[in-house]
Amino acid sequence: MTETTFVFDGAKLHLVDVYEHPIQVADSFLVSDGRVRSLDKHRSRFNSSVEKLSSLDLDAFWNEAVRLIPREGQFFPRIELSGDNLVLRLREPAEFKPTVTLWTADEADERLDSTTKGPDLAYGAMLRRKSNLHGADEAVILNQDGFLCEGALSSLVWWRDDVLYAPDERTDWLPSVTRLEVFELADQAGYQTGTEQVKPDELVGLEIWVLSSLSGIRPVVDWVNLSGSVGPQRHLESFQRRLKLMASEL
Repeated sequence: MTETTFVFDGAKLHLVDVYEHPIQVADSFLVSDGRVRSLDKHRSRFNSSVEKLSSLDLDAFWNEAVRLIPREGQFFPRIELSGDNLVLRLREPAEFKPTVTLWTADEADERLDSTTKGPDLAYGAMLRRKSNLHGADEAVILNQDGFLCEGALSSLVWWRDDVLYAPDERTDWLPSVTRLEVFELADQAGYQTGTEQVKPDELVGLEIWVLSSLSGIRPVVDWVNLSGSVGPQRHLESFQRRLKLMASEL
């Protein structure tokens, strides 16, 4: 993934060759020919986390960041608070498969802050690489009681008949912009939604989705260490189509 990095000086973003510091807060979103989904939600999530740590001028930073994002081509920019500076990384989107095979992580949850995007990106990437060794595309994080939290770098939702579910507030999961979008689409389409606390084997036979800002909605077609098979996809196509229609101009 090629990358161009800019650091904010309080008024402008300046191009730098290298900038590597521990990430305190981060957010990413896909931009295709100048169109993006729910930028306001990404902005709100990022700002709410940064404001707990810094008094930097977020409005000026966002104005500069949006100005620098190209209006042609595909980009997956990441904004950061790292090294006590606001940073924009303009990146090309990584390639991804249209379907997902899951693997349940076989170790304790070692996330530093499950409610803030940024500090655990490296940990999530490590778990995803570990899932690859087991023939999977994404790792599933469980809490100490064995209940599903989220994917290593994604959110998980599932269907029971025509009701869409996600993990509830008793499990630690990152507030997901794509999860909010999908639940909004379900409400608009007249589907019931809910949350619940589940263990992986309670999802046998169900339609399961992996969500992220980069890949949108991807169907789970296999789960390596599940006690049974996942279910067929019944709602996928209509929701993928509706999700694409949510994109608007920067």
